Order: sequence, then structure tokens, then C-alpha cells
Amino acid sequence: MKIEQVLLPQCTLTGVQGGSKKRVLQLIANLLAEYSGDINPNELFDNLINRERLGSTGFGNGIAIPHCRLESCLKPFACLLKLQEGIDFDSMDGHPVDLIFALVVPAEATNEHLAILQEIATRFENSSYRNNLRRADTNPELFDVAIQSVPTT
Repeated sequence: MKIEQVLLPQCTLTGVQGGSKKRVLQLIANLLAEYSGDINPNELFDNLINRERLGSTGFGNGIAIPHCRLESCLKPFACLLKLQEGIDFDSMDGHPVDLIFALVVPAEATNEHLAILQEIATRFENSSYRNNLRRADTNPELFDVAIQSVPTT
């Protein structure tokens, strides 16, 4: 599955005020619920928090990939946030997070969930890709960079 099949342009935001991990997860839940039509923001927030309790989704290099499966979700949805300032996300490397790609998938979509997470993780491992995302100044530019093929290093 390609990123542009799950990432909506209206859920790709730059210059986001982060504040805290909890606040960002609430923003993600509200944003995805608004554009999905099927998702309850409180249910999504609770599921994202429960997933974080299992272990941080802070990927390293300033990246977090919060994700969960959800009963009320009918198809995969994602959002991408570029924060104004990095926040503590309990990342493996201890660095603040400024790029967050959040994913919610239907409860029964285990293989699809893993495939999308693998695609996202592979992209974010590429330093050129991360740097290009960080240089994006507008929401449309951030979306365009996000869905482009991963540059080779």
C-alpha cells in the first residue's frame, strides 16, 4: 500500500504546536476522526495512549509513528504532523520528536497494518527524506514530499 492511499492532504500539517505527547495524540485523534467519518476521537485517543503504554512509538531521529488498530475504523487513515518544536516522546534515542506520522487501521487488518508501518519506517530511515520533510514550509509541500519516492542516499 502506498502512503498516498492512507495519508490525506487535509491531515498533513506543518507548524503544529506540540506541547506534549498527550496533547499531540489528542490532536491526532481529533484530526483523524474529523476526516474519517467513522472514528470516535475519544476511542482513538484511548487506543493510541494504550499503544504507547506498551512501548513508545518514538522511532528515533526526531520521528514518532503512533499507531493502533480500531474496531470503528473501516479503512486505514494516517496523518503527518511537522511540529514547530520537538517534544519528548520517550524515543529510543532520547531525542525530541518533531515529525509524527500517525496511523489507524481496522481491527482485523493486521497484515495491512504491518505492511504500512514497514513502508513508513523504511521512508523515515532515509535521512534525505527526513530532511526534505523538515524543509517543507506549507501543508501542501509537506504532503507532496511525504508521498514522493524515497530518495537514495
